[in-house]
Order: sequence, then structure tokens, then C-alpha cells
Amino acid sequence: MTQTIFVLNGPNLNMLGKREPGIYGSKTLKDVEADCKVEGRELGFDIDFRQSNHEGTLVDWLHEADEKAAGVAINAAAYTHTSLALHDAIRAISIPVVELHMSNVHAREEYRHKSIIAPACKGVICGFGAHSYILALHALKNITA
Repeated sequence: MTQTIFVLNGPNLNMLGKREPGIYGSKTLKDVEADCKVEGRELGFDIDFRQSNHEGTLVDWLHEADEKAAGVAINAAAYTHTSLALHDAIRAISIPVVELHMSNVHAREEYRHKSIIAPACKGVICGFGAHSYILALHALKNITA
């Protein structure tokens, strides 16, 4: 039976390819989704890929993942640095969650250096562009195997 991995994306990630390509690259979110689905198949995962600009929707999806998925890769974007609700939702579920970022948040503005959700996650991957998503899937494969 194939395991499902939720790949959740937070605010403004729908603008990939247009938004600050010098930081985030030229791939669109649809391109990233396609890459994740290909890699997911290689790893034996079905990928449920979603994006929302709304914090509560991401919380709802984390709760849903607990019932339907083996793990979650989340790029919470700006909510990484502000959302106690996402932190609490991750702590409330029993499946592993890997935080990811395309940019190296530690090489950027100081307010991006602190992640509120990281302490609730199994690990954090950042700084590898769109490949951060692939690395997160591999991490989930290692911890769900």
C-alpha cells in the first residue's frame, strides 16, 4: 500500500516564479508540485500537494493529514516565524512533520532566523531552492520507513 505525504505550502508561495526570482528561483509552484509527484513515486509515496494563504486552512490540513497521511512536508513561509497555531497543530498530530524553506532563512533578515514551528517538527531543511522539497521527501522516507 502506498503511503501518502501531504506537502503543504503557506502564504505567497502561489507567486513562485514571479516573486523575487533571485531568492526563490524561476520555478512555479506547479513545477515544484510536478517534481514532488515524480520523486514521490520513486520513493513509494502518493503526494497530496496544497497551498493556502490562510493560516486556519493550513491548521485544518495538518489535522486532516493526521488521519490520511504518513507525514507532512511543510513550507509555512512567513507563518514559520509567527504562527503559534501551526506550532500547536503540528504538536497535536502523531505523524512526522518536516519544515522546509527554499531560501537559507539564516542568511536573510534577522526576523527570519527564528522558526516558531521548528521545535514541533522532526527537522528543518532550508537553502536548496526547489530541491528543498525533494530533500524533505527523502527525510520523510527515512523516518516513516
